[in-house]
Amino acid sequence: MRIAVVSDIHGNLTAFEAVLADLRRAAPDLILHGGDLAASGSSPREVVDRIRALGWPGVLGNTDEMLFSPEKLKLFAEQSPRFQPLFPVVEKMAAATRAELGEERLAWLRDLPPVQILDRLALVHAKPGDLWRAPVPEDTDEELESAYGPLGRPVAVYGHIHRSFVRRTLHRTVANSGSVSLSYDGDPRAAYLIVDQSGISIRRVAYDVAHELELLRHCGLPHADWIARTIQSGSVQMP
Repeated sequence: MRIAVVSDIHGNLTAFEAVLADLRRAAPDLILHGGDLAASGSSPREVVDRIRALGWPGVLGNTDEMLFSPEKLKLFAEQSPRFQPLFPVVEKMAAATRAELGEERLAWLRDLPPVQILDRLALVHAKPGDLWRAPVPEDTDEELESAYGPLGRPVAVYGHIHRSFVRRTLHRTVANSGSVSLSYDGDPRAAYLIVDQSGISIRRVAYDVAHELELLRHCGLPHADWIARTIQSGSVQMP
């Protein structure tokens, strides 16, 4: 079976539509989403509604959780000193997205599961039992095994860190799908992952960044200029 994993769309409808077009060319048998669907983008309602209409199975992401459980964002900030200066900014953006989505969409997000298991593959947003913290590509094989060994599958896939990679450890292959929006690896193109009999590959998809920046300018999202700079640079920016 040929499986695609699409994660961290973050309300970027322009990038998502480009990925959908590429998926039609890639022709997977099944598409999964890795969470973080709506927050920090120009079009949260449109993205959530499109995912629901497509019927893709998926998992809950941390920014999905913060929309229906704002206290989880506050708890993470309290436990993460480096994040505390960003907390008021992210909280204000989350409040605006929460209001735009409405209760029915938030209830749908709340029902997303933490993990998807498909035969040999397991998908989580960050790592089992933690939506907010996950290994990065520089971490050791032992750290990857510690994080994803509990899933008990030979292929473990996650998103969250916005940096795609594929690594073979002693017991399994661990892959990160990268992100459709807000890339942090210096490449502003959207990323997603394909798993099939030949292995695991990361696909990069160019999209009309200028169009998405125009949508951000007019969408009313607080601190949209911060999101625009991150999208344009393909790297972490500060508000």
